[in-house]
Amino acid sequence: MTGTLPAPVPSAAPPRGGARESSLLRRLLAQRSAAVALTMVVLLVLVALAAPLIAWAAGTSPTDFHSEAVDPALGGLPRGTGGGISATHWLGVEPGSGRDILARVVYGARVSLLIALLATAVSVALGTALGLVAGFFGGWTDTVVGRLMDLLMSFPALIFMIALISAAPGVNRQLLLVVVLGFFGWPYVGRIVRGQAMVLARGEFVAAARVLGASRRALLAREVLPNLSGPILVVATMSIPGYVATEAGLSFLGIGVRPPTPSWGQMIASAVPWYAADPVYFLVPGVFLFVTVLAFNVLGDAVRDALDPRSRRR
Repeated sequence: MTGTLPAPVPSAAPPRGGARESSLLRRLLAQRSAAVALTMVVLLVLVALAAPLIAWAAGTSPTDFHSEAVDPALGGLPRGTGGGISATHWLGVEPGSGRDILARVVYGARVSLLIALLATAVSVALGTALGLVAGFFGGWTDTVVGRLMDLLMSFPALIFMIALISAAPGVNRQLLLVVVLGFFGWPYVGRIVRGQAMVLARGEFVAAARVLGASRRALLAREVLPNLSGPILVVATMSIPGYVATEAGLSFLGIGVRPPTPSWGQMIASAVPWYAADPVYFLVPGVFLFVTVLAFNVLGDAVRDALDPRSRRR
């Protein structure tokens, strides 16, 4: 997420007793593409959580070198066909080092999804808090927060990410990625929340609660914020694939996750010199990355449609 606003989100509406939230899963499952995407997302999350168990079942780890699986006479190419696929190495091995691709891919899923989910949490938390305050109170608060959003969104985010990450060589790279991605991502969330909060702040149900003596804190927590759950959920779901792709891109450039910690972008970068001789090593992380981004994008569209069925007819 480095330069474009997320897709349109459903307009906020007065409370409806949680009816839309309770029927969200049913509406998602009613769409075939959404059901498939949700299934893929659940499987990817399970694979990431079970990465140690999968590697144990395969009898290896992402950092084990298997010199017997590569042929020095061929420049380190895997022995056998299909990039060294065998009963021992189910998806083949890495050329040169002989590290097991399956173990590296499943651990790479854990790294990519963890960074993307935490970065989404940071951006959504900051964007929701600041956007809510700016939209509800207006005035100078809205001016200050709005100008801060404009300032951050005017930055060439990718260049600043590269510069900031490169300038901190001794910091935990995964934690730094979460902070940097979340920091540059919150204005996109904040702008959407701000607009929705401005509409809600002028709603009749808010005016009625104010007349009954509700404090500003109560209005924000009980009236406005619950009605923002739909837009926030949509933005969060559609932010995750952007962060997965950004992390992979930064790792591909060599400034993301550091070896020996596996990352899909890092694996694709190391596979570039070998793609003609060993396409399996190039295709496996590429397919996992493609499927992950596609599944989350389709799921994000489906969540938006489920919360606002009118968007499907536009």
